[in-house]
Amino acid sequence: MVEWTVYIVRCRTGQLYTGFTSDVGRRLKEHNGGIGSKFTRSRLPVTLVYKETCSSRSDAMKRESYIKRMALTQKLSLIVSRSDTA
Repeated sequence: MVEWTVYIVRCRTGQLYTGFTSDVGRRLKEHNGGIGSKFTRSRLPVTLVYKETCSSRSDAMKRESYIKRMALTQKLSLIVSRSDTA
C-alpha cells in the first residue's frame, strides 16, 4: 500500500511551496536537483519544513489544495504546530 504525504518546503527566497508525493526523500532530491517544479527551480535550495501523511492519493490532493489556499500566516502556524514532523 502506497503512503501519500503532503509537504511544504521553504525556498531560498523564504517562499513556501506545497506539494504531495508518495516519496518525500525522492521529491526533495528532485526539487533540489532543479527538476521538482517550475516554481522551486529558480529558488533553490529548498528545505522540508512540514509533512503530513494522508490515507490516499485523493486525500493528499485535497489537503494540498486546501493548504495552498491558506493565508501565509495560517501556513506558518501549521508549520510551527507540527514542527516535530518534518
